[in-house]
Amino acid sequence: MGEDEDPATVVSELTDLVFQVTGRLRAGFNAAASALDLPPAQALALSNLRSPAPMRDLADWLGCDASNVTGIVDGLERKGLVVRQPDATDRRVKHLVLTEEGQQRRAELRASVSAIGMDLFGLPRDDQLRLRDLLARVQADFAH
Repeated sequence: MGEDEDPATVVSELTDLVFQVTGRLRAGFNAAASALDLPPAQALALSNLRSPAPMRDLADWLGCDASNVTGIVDGLERKGLVVRQPDATDRRVKHLVLTEEGQQRRAELRASVSAIGMDLFGLPRDDQLRLRDLLARVQADFAH
């Protein structure tokens, strides 16, 4: 790539590449979730649950309505991976707490996802660091 390339073309190529990489990550994540007998939404919730956490926090993180999280949590609870506990100061608030099995399953899921990332980003170390820093900068700039 040179300095004289059309900026719109470069941005279009970047967008396509990010979507392709994201698709590969998602496919790998979904396969890892399936291997652990978890639908993708439950696996995503489990892998990112900071226990104990209010259900509202999980809904915010997943970018969905709290009513959608109820079904996801119901499934995790049926599998014995989380329990709901009332908040000490507001009984209307339910905190999600990982069970021992939930912690184990989350660790297995994260290990699988890490292996997928190692395969996908098997670049030389300097390139990995540069890519990480560039993506962090894009994310930080977008957040502001």
